[in-house]
Amino acid sequence: MKRLLLPLLLTGVAAAGEACCGSGAAQREETYYEKHVAFGDATQEEKLSMAARLVPTPEQLAWQQWELTAFIHFTVNTFTDKEWGDGKESPDVFAPTEIDTDQWVETLRDAGFGMVMLTAKHHDGFCLWPTQTTEHSVKNSRWMEGRGDVVAMLRRSCDKYGVKMGLYVSPWDRNAACYGTGKAYDDFFVRQITELLTGYGEIAEVWFDGANGSEADGKRQVYDWARYIRTVKELQPGAVTAIMGDDIRWVGNEAGRGRAEEWSATALAPASVGLKDPTPAVEALTETSPDLGSRAILDEAKELFWYPSEVDVSIRPGWFYHASEDEKVRSLEALKEIYFASVGSNSVLLLNVPPDRRGRIHENDARRLHEFGEWLRRSFARNLAAGGDTLWTARADEAREFDVKDGPFDAVMLQEEIAKGQRVERFRIEISDDGRTWETAAEGTTIGYKRIVRLPEARTARKLRVTIDGTRAPARISHVGLYLTE
Repeated sequence: MKRLLLPLLLTGVAAAGEACCGSGAAQREETYYEKHVAFGDATQEEKLSMAARLVPTPEQLAWQQWELTAFIHFTVNTFTDKEWGDGKESPDVFAPTEIDTDQWVETLRDAGFGMVMLTAKHHDGFCLWPTQTTEHSVKNSRWMEGRGDVVAMLRRSCDKYGVKMGLYVSPWDRNAACYGTGKAYDDFFVRQITELLTGYGEIAEVWFDGANGSEADGKRQVYDWARYIRTVKELQPGAVTAIMGDDIRWVGNEAGRGRAEEWSATALAPASVGLKDPTPAVEALTETSPDLGSRAILDEAKELFWYPSEVDVSIRPGWFYHASEDEKVRSLEALKEIYFASVGSNSVLLLNVPPDRRGRIHENDARRLHEFGEWLRRSFARNLAAGGDTLWTARADEAREFDVKDGPFDAVMLQEEIAKGQRVERFRIEISDDGRTWETAAEGTTIGYKRIVRLPEARTARKLRVTIDGTRAPARISHVGLYLTE
């Protein structure tokens, strides 16, 4: 459900009437809009200023800072060798022989992941906890003689290793007889959400899939998203809701890449919120649109949302485990590419790592994750840009020079202090051996939480110069880094 949020002031809370254009340059400069801003009758210049002061909620900011989340696809499909179940599976199909959630979480934590998200219920309707809402759950499986609870096991492991826990819950349920009946199914689904959000401690993210079964089963349910999201916010106020939620958006592909110009301040509204009287150009926007927040979009927009991107991709070809894919685990080079194109493109990476039929992360996947974690720690351990963590407020066309420590580098990292908004539209990276003659090494568009630009080859230099060629308001650059990521 849409949160009605007033603009924030550094010295207090603005009156509701100030939610649009404000009253003067000083007022506009110190006013921030949390999660949503309506432009009203603002001019184009005022729109740019307001867009620059749209900021994330504390929960959205914390989510972005996790950077890496692991997706765990695990259910009856793991044992039937399918990607989508039909809901007719016997619960006895679910029979892991050596389930080890400690192994999942320790492996993922050591690879740099700050959260683990489990498919508590996929489209087949099979529940990985002993729910009271349906018989299609672990309580009727032969696993642990019906006394098992995967969600509880994962909760204990996340607590043990200091990792956040998230839950994927599909509203499409191919087993539930009440699916497609309207409110009766909504009541059923809300009971399931309530069980999950009241029985398993702190949940950091709830991932709502938008799949609907009308084509597959001939039954269509109009989901009451506002009610589902309201339930999450009431029971887990610290959780973000993703995809069909109102906090986090799908990047628009499953290839593991963000946009070259990735705005978190977007004219694309969360599907569960919708737009008020949109212009045709904005109404046509979808998660797959190449441009969600440029000046051209702002020209048409009547409101903006802080709606950051999550990039979901699997370490294997499929989302669930298939033995035939044991030799098809993505290479380390492929995972590097994905990291740069997701975390390095102002997004969070949601990497799927499906446990096998034993209930363990397969040795091939675990080995690759270990390599990835080692590469990540090695690559970003030493910043060669002296003074790169000193906050820098940069106006358009303003540059700052940095001394470069001895050593080669092949990647430049830039970060904005997004707690004060996303502002940079264009930047330029130059290097010099003498501080007088400069060579352009790279150019880019948006920065946001993090932008990593890779150079064609490793270089050395004595000086680095970063120029902010375009920005919507004075940009707050919180980090400038030079790294060797080979």
